[in-house]
Amino acid sequence: MQNTHQHLFTIIGCTLLCTSMSLCAETLDEAWNRAIENNHQIKASKADTSASEQRLEAAEAQRLPDLSVKGGYTQYSETPSAKTQIDGQPVLFPITQPGSGQAQAIASVPIFTSGRISHNISAAEASLEAAQANETTSALTIKMQVAEAYVAVLRAESSLQVAQSHVDSLTSHHRDVKNMLSQGVVAKNDLLAANVELVNAQQLVVQISNQLDIAKAKYNQLLDRNLNDVVVLDRKFPAIPKGDLNELSSNAIKQRSELVTLSQQIEALDHQSQSVKAGLLPQFAVKGGYQYQENRYQAFEGMWMANVGMEWKLDASSHHQSDAISRQSASLKEQRDDLTSMINLQVRQAWLDIQETQKRTTVTQQVIEQADENIKVTKERYQQGLSTNTDVLKAEDLRISAHDNFNDATYDSALAALRLRRALGIL
Repeated sequence: MQNTHQHLFTIIGCTLLCTSMSLCAETLDEAWNRAIENNHQIKASKADTSASEQRLEAAEAQRLPDLSVKGGYTQYSETPSAKTQIDGQPVLFPITQPGSGQAQAIASVPIFTSGRISHNISAAEASLEAAQANETTSALTIKMQVAEAYVAVLRAESSLQVAQSHVDSLTSHHRDVKNMLSQGVVAKNDLLAANVELVNAQQLVVQISNQLDIAKAKYNQLLDRNLNDVVVLDRKFPAIPKGDLNELSSNAIKQRSELVTLSQQIEALDHQSQSVKAGLLPQFAVKGGYQYQENRYQAFEGMWMANVGMEWKLDASSHHQSDAISRQSASLKEQRDDLTSMINLQVRQAWLDIQETQKRTTVTQQVIEQADENIKVTKERYQQGLSTNTDVLKAEDLRISAHDNFNDATYDSALAALRLRRALGIL
């Protein structure tokens, strides 16, 4: 029972520590969510999507009745009159009041626009889908930036651990050399060489500590935090996508939001071009409403009216405008083809990087065990007078190089997997 209580208190204590000091390891998913929530580029993309939604509603509203309400009051300097002659004498007949009010309410409904409105709506729908895809692209771009900063922090932390272990190892060796020198077993030159190596190692710790601080500040900046906030990260990463290179490339072409954006922009331009051309064809509309003209000389001051009208514009500039839009569409098609080729290259490069870094990780992990054993044996031989100080320092350099290579391979592999997911559009 006592052990159970101690275990419970330990859990509670750790929980309180994580809560109060914000030292719980942050996962990559949590980092992504925070970055997307606060990033200004994401907010700008969402605003563009909202604007596209409003443009779609405006395009659809072209099918609805257009109501026009007008009113006013007119005052003439003279009474408007008709002039004629009766029995050879000029006679004036008032036709309206010198001052009068007017009002009208007219509704107009398009009944046939030769496809102008329908193409406008289709263009707006395609533009909205392009904006939504662009919002996805912005999120993926931010997530990749955060992922790179995330890996950079972990890499710097691991490098600092290796550098500190280098200092610890050289400190221990420096102490051994000093003791052996006091016993007259080794020359003073061994102590000087050990001291130089120790100082260089301490300097390296300072440099890497600075790199780690910069990496953490950049990470906090991407998450819109205070640059000095504590950063403690989880070392777990998303799984590597399954499939061979051809399958992955095919999936990337289907999934990449950048290609969706370009395809929808092309479709929107094509519909815009068709809408402009349709505007050159007959446009039919029905109008109806009520008109009022204040005039005591008029038999009916207020009247209802209905009208079916046709408008046909013969505008040469519209042909050029349609051609210009079509050429913009052709330009985007070329960009889409180029992007497709680039995506295939991105997938191939990331896939090959994964193969390479996995092999490096396996090899360097084996070398670490050998390097650790080598420094241990070399130090023992040095203490027994069977090897030189140079041998020890060289063995220590080999050990540090092995650990550095393993760390680089590990984080290069994680970064390659993240870049492959980004190339597939599934980050």
